Amino acid sequence: MTACKNNQENREPIAWPQNIHAPIAEVKPITRVWHGDSVVDNYYWMIDYFKKGPDSTNVVNYLKAENAFLDTMMSSTKQLQESLFTEMKARIKEKDESVPTFKNGYFYYTRTEEGKEYYKYCRKKGSLNAPEEILLDIDKMAEGKPYYVVSGFAVSDDNNFLAYGVDEVSRRQYTIYIKNLTTGEILKDAIPNTEADACWAADNKTIFYTAKHPVTLLSEKIKRHTIGTNANADVTVYHEKDNTNYIGVVRSKNKKNIFIYSGGTLSSEIFLIDAATPNASFKSFQPRMKDVLYDVITLADKYLIRTNKDAKNFKLMECPLDKTTVDNWKDYIPHRADVLLESVDEFKDFLVITERKNGLTQLLIRNLQNGSEHYLDFGEPAYTASAVANVEYNTHTLRYSYTSLTTPQSVYDYDMTTKSKELKKQQEVLGGYNVKDYVTERIYATAKDGTKVPISLVYKKGFKKDGNTPLLLYGYGSYGAISEAMFSSTRLSLLNRGFVFAIAHIRGGQEMGRQWYEDGKMFKKINTFSDFINCGEFLIKEKYTSNKHLYAQGGSAGGLLMGAVINMSPDLWNGVIAQVPFVDVVNTMLDESIPLTTNEFDEWGNPKKKDDYFYMKSYSPYENIEKKNYPNLLVTTGLHDSQVQYFEPAKWVAKLRTMKTDKNVLLLHTNMDFGHSGASGRFDYLKDIALNYAFLFALEGIKQ
Repeated sequence: MTACKNNQENREPIAWPQNIHAPIAEVKPITRVWHGDSVVDNYYWMIDYFKKGPDSTNVVNYLKAENAFLDTMMSSTKQLQESLFTEMKARIKEKDESVPTFKNGYFYYTRTEEGKEYYKYCRKKGSLNAPEEILLDIDKMAEGKPYYVVSGFAVSDDNNFLAYGVDEVSRRQYTIYIKNLTTGEILKDAIPNTEADACWAADNKTIFYTAKHPVTLLSEKIKRHTIGTNANADVTVYHEKDNTNYIGVVRSKNKKNIFIYSGGTLSSEIFLIDAATPNASFKSFQPRMKDVLYDVITLADKYLIRTNKDAKNFKLMECPLDKTTVDNWKDYIPHRADVLLESVDEFKDFLVITERKNGLTQLLIRNLQNGSEHYLDFGEPAYTASAVANVEYNTHTLRYSYTSLTTPQSVYDYDMTTKSKELKKQQEVLGGYNVKDYVTERIYATAKDGTKVPISLVYKKGFKKDGNTPLLLYGYGSYGAISEAMFSSTRLSLLNRGFVFAIAHIRGGQEMGRQWYEDGKMFKKINTFSDFINCGEFLIKEKYTSNKHLYAQGGSAGGLLMGAVINMSPDLWNGVIAQVPFVDVVNTMLDESIPLTTNEFDEWGNPKKKDDYFYMKSYSPYENIEKKNYPNLLVTTGLHDSQVQYFEPAKWVAKLRTMKTDKNVLLLHTNMDFGHSGASGRFDYLKDIALNYAFLFALEGIKQ
């Protein structure tokens, strides 16, 4: 498809199948009473599969009935979905190889083969011309399994052992295995229920890892394992008692330290040992301080501390190697009100500081030998850049990735001494892609309180601002996560059929600095939703689209966004896609057995506190469904989702069915094999995208 098909005059929305009855969920009312507030929940019973497992046939049968209803309603798009899948898959280079990363004498890379869903994890010693060593053949390992993810690759200092984690369920519960790379043997050291983040000590026989609570899936313990021993005998070296914190364990890039990180939204603490003494007791770098976050970087002669102590947008401080408490910290890069200091990548002779200003990434290079500094230049109005895979400490080469809404993912090596760069690889889009055929913009909507909210857009040339163009507006706006302006080859199937794609950089993210995040959480969460609505209204006012052609999409916490905005402004959207949506906020946050709940009190609040309860209830999508018209809705979930449990979207859809007064479609798709992130294979996920696009195209009358 080469031309922008933007002729709306001859399009008519799909004629949905008639006299097809949607599933009606069984009503089993229970009453929730908190803070004197009584709420009847007719569908709380849907939690049964989570609580009881496979015996809960009523839930599974209901989800299957919804899937069958979706299949019937979307039956006329079946061929279109197949065409979209084939079209999107055809843009992907099946036989491909990642840019090799050099570490400790070896080049590491992954490669994919034609027709295979997964990949091979490989290395070559000393030179790219050396013989290939296949460390793990994931294609072979995943045979016969509906879901299979390998993560957390970690090689010992002597290059002889590989630790890695495997998840076969899609609940992010990994089992760590260890492979002897000399003999090829998989050792008997299977360590279940972990985060897959094995960290080697310098003795080449000890690993540290994060163990999870079996029910809540909280990362609650750091354990030490010695090769050849039974995992049941592993020693707990750290036990986090604060169930609002996440924990993890990492090795410093210069190999000197092993760090345990414990942190929540508001405060953190680092513990450390020398990597050469794995049996030593971890010591606190600086005991946690109220409302202070910090992390630590090891240099040859000092520690650097990135912290928000007296610094809303974070600053960089330093302290001696033997005096780490806060009274020894002093400014290294002072706080700047207009610049968010996101991260620091350390090298023997350089620092690379990732900053964000005016919503865009800046990479600052500082020479540690002479103190000189310079920035990399990128030159597009909206883009994403980041330092990536810089695992070697003693090098002058920075590897960074660059992409925009029109520029395919590109990997560069940058010589920090000579200031020269080399493009190592750009994502190849098969079938032809010309960047000059597409246009990207950065515009600003005005929120209800006068705040300017950035919007990134991309569309195909030939687009006319006459209000007749379909536009898909994406949003997230939580946890300080940044919605980056990135290229997508699958999105070409949307743009080439005349859609505009837009990202609303709403509050709750961190695009415009730390305050941008804080103004979209807790008791300011409503800003996230009103910002998104205001962005939609602005796009209509500026004639990028109209109510009849405006669509919205978001997933997880972005699914909460979708649920909130259709309650607040249901007439603004013609259709909405809510993926794995977090829509039952109050009930979920009241149940501390549900994974992630306690970790998130600082994000949403704790409804066991009266003020938190009533504020959450004021926007929770499930709580605020009313008898009124709603837009066309496609809702997706996964039965094994560990982040947003399946029962939230299922309950939401069931209640919407009984309350909405319109004749618009309401569809629920539950993937019975996967979880939060969908399929694990290289191409299976395209089927979900094809379904989403077919839904949009059906509403727009786009038939091919």
